[in-house]
Amino acid sequence: MRKLVAVLFIVFIVSVFFTASLSKIKERGILIVGTEPTFPPFEFVDQNNNIVGFDIDIAKKVASELGVELKILNLPFDSLIPAIMSDKIDLIIAGMTITNKRAKVIDFSIPYFNANQSIVVRKGENFSPKSLEDLKGKKVAVQLGTTGDLVVSKIKGIKVTRFQKFTDAFLELQNKRVDAVVLDEAVANAYVKKFQKFLISSVIDTGEKYGIGVKKGNKELLDFVNSVISNMFKSPYDILVEKWF
Repeated sequence: MRKLVAVLFIVFIVSVFFTASLSKIKERGILIVGTEPTFPPFEFVDQNNNIVGFDIDIAKKVASELGVELKILNLPFDSLIPAIMSDKIDLIIAGMTITNKRAKVIDFSIPYFNANQSIVVRKGENFSPKSLEDLKGKKVAVQLGTTGDLVVSKIKGIKVTRFQKFTDAFLELQNKRVDAVVLDEAVANAYVKKFQKFLISSVIDTGEKYGIGVKKGNKELLDFVNSVISNMFKSPYDILVEKWF
């Protein structure tokens, strides 16, 4: 028992030592943000191979207020929380929904975006689900670890196929290997507008809110991020929304 306590104490001390405080980030001169850039208009790779989007502009604002450079790490969505827990990144800014399960292992900022889920199907076919229940007995593609994955997985009778990237889920829909894709409304709107072979059959009001992820217990950084978001609501939040949506 003493050995276990000693090990846990060492783990705690190491965690605290390496947790990126504001002073350490400023000393480093770089804010490291993890994201998964296949989620337009929040984060995606543009024609010049730059990671851009609504979330990235927010990350730039946080870095600017800190007076440091911004470094974006491209990571699989389900690797973001492990990355922040192991101090590989300082923040998660990736269209991540605030959930009780996630909040047990990381801290979240105040919400910066309200979102719902959409059901997307192929255009011109006799299948137009109006609720998640309508997907029972159907094959549905989702992005691994997202809210779409979580809400669909709760319903018995849906055969769920999971992908690291939501674009692969749409490829599965295009090739008629699944009947629908479930994903965040803003992303669905952007994708359907670009690829008109698909349509949104319904929007599911899930009351989701996106937040910026911070390592558990890093109150100093969390408070700073919250202050930046609060100030952004005054300006230039409306400008960013108009720019990307």
